[in-house]
Amino acid sequence: MKQLMLGNKAFARGLYEAGCCVVSSYPGTPSTEVTEEAARFDEIYCEWAPNEKVALEVAFGASLAGKRSFCGMKHVGLNVATDPLFTASYTGVNAGLVICVADDAGMHSSQNEQDSRHHAIASKIPMLEPADSAEALQFAKLAFEMSESFDTPVIIKMCTRIAHSRSVVETGPRIEPPVRTYEKNAAKYVMMPGYAIKRHPVVEERTRRLTAYAETCELNRVEMGDTSLGIVTSSTCYQYAKEAFGEQASILKLGMINPLPQKLILDFASKVDKLVILEELDPIIENHCKMLGLEVTGKDLFPMEGEYSQNMVAEKLGLKCPQGQALAETLPARPPVMCAGCPHRGLFYTLSKNKCTVLGDIGCYTLGASAPLSSIDMTLCMGASVSAIHGFNKALGEESEKKTVAVIGDSTFVHSGMTGLANIAYNQSNSTVIILDNSITGMTGHQQNPTTGYNIKGDPAGKIDLEALCKAMGIERVRVVDPYDLSECDRVLKEELAADAPSVIISRRPCALLKYVKHKKPLRVAAENCKGCKACMRLGCPALSFKDGKAMVDATSCVGCGVCQQLCRFDALQTQEET
Repeated sequence: MKQLMLGNKAFARGLYEAGCCVVSSYPGTPSTEVTEEAARFDEIYCEWAPNEKVALEVAFGASLAGKRSFCGMKHVGLNVATDPLFTASYTGVNAGLVICVADDAGMHSSQNEQDSRHHAIASKIPMLEPADSAEALQFAKLAFEMSESFDTPVIIKMCTRIAHSRSVVETGPRIEPPVRTYEKNAAKYVMMPGYAIKRHPVVEERTRRLTAYAETCELNRVEMGDTSLGIVTSSTCYQYAKEAFGEQASILKLGMINPLPQKLILDFASKVDKLVILEELDPIIENHCKMLGLEVTGKDLFPMEGEYSQNMVAEKLGLKCPQGQALAETLPARPPVMCAGCPHRGLFYTLSKNKCTVLGDIGCYTLGASAPLSSIDMTLCMGASVSAIHGFNKALGEESEKKTVAVIGDSTFVHSGMTGLANIAYNQSNSTVIILDNSITGMTGHQQNPTTGYNIKGDPAGKIDLEALCKAMGIERVRVVDPYDLSECDRVLKEELAADAPSVIISRRPCALLKYVKHKKPLRVAAENCKGCKACMRLGCPALSFKDGKAMVDATSCVGCGVCQQLCRFDALQTQEET
């Protein structure tokens, strides 16, 4: 049956049709929906793991047991999973093991633009790159076949545009292969040096076989048109080339990006007058072509950073672009902000008020860096806030201990903050860590995590008690505050910063967008009381604005949290009951 399908949903459908049985992932835009959609199939066991390293190890264990498995993550998540990734390249697999990594050119929701093709090259694992939803489905199925044929994990690289765009796919039935028998084989699976050194030649021979496969496989194809221009490309850039040139160019479309073919590229190059390499981010294909001795146009013309577009491709290659008005010229800027009623806002206001140095982390709360709160000084990667405050305070001592905090979300703390806290407890720095517990993984769209008590399907699951965990790790001072209560937040923060011991403050209130959260009626402004002092505007709440010298409340977005009321000395912000 043909249907219009999101790239990530099509990928999940491919997992289903390929007979995948076990899925373990960590949510991260733009990869999240692959696992969420896979969880809709009862035939597939799906879970959110605490982090990407654990997820890949779970998927590897399922493969070892003899069932096809999958692990999904975004590009920075692959960094976390690199340790098992590189060694799984040596061990190979039993049943097929497929890994999805979703890159984010343009950094729509990421802290960097890294190119995951480097991981495939460095780990010597084959990588496929679909260019639309149909290929996402098809490549998922082919990847399992490749994995078992070549005894290797296979990486499929998605990107934001392919993951979150829709195109027509044709679905088929699920075909679940027989369970592969697990056989004890220490020489293959026990990677201590004596065995591992003998597996390296196996990996190199596999790479040679994969390179030969790349020359003729269905993943790579030539589309001959006008031979005055030849374009070698992949992924979304293939779509841009087709939209810009149609049949006015010849295209070598690469679906297998590692290892790259040699003869196929040389044969294609010999048939065209000019060879252009079209790829986002790093010059992976370009450098390969240059290594083959080809003269190419690539990053000398196209940028190393950001997303491309059909207009940009056409313009760079000399085609007349259609005239139009850019969205930026007609729409006002809408920077991301914490939602109305966000539980993090009150806590960040308290930190800003106390002029704290704040070492931040990855999540919704990263928006605390934005004006007017402007209360985050550093954000590096998942879990780095907890580790970094230890180093910061060890370097500066009492000079920083009384005014520096780390902030980290509940999901991020379980992901990679616990080891940093263990370091604080073990090596004893006088550091204050604030866990922003909003009872969900917020930034990626409300996924469950080990602190919520529910699994990916919403069923009851094991739940980590953060207070008990922190105390068990050696932190004796553990406090819980309600971030809607500004006076309590201020008092507890000052007490813990003054204490001569490591401490944890848990700022606990559910995300305002969770369906089960019952909100109060929106506030109103008593205009006669409003003095125009703008104290309420210090919160940066999107439900508050200012017009004609008076505060205004947007009743459609205000959730009545009352945080702004605590800043108003003139009783201008009132509940509906006060009217």
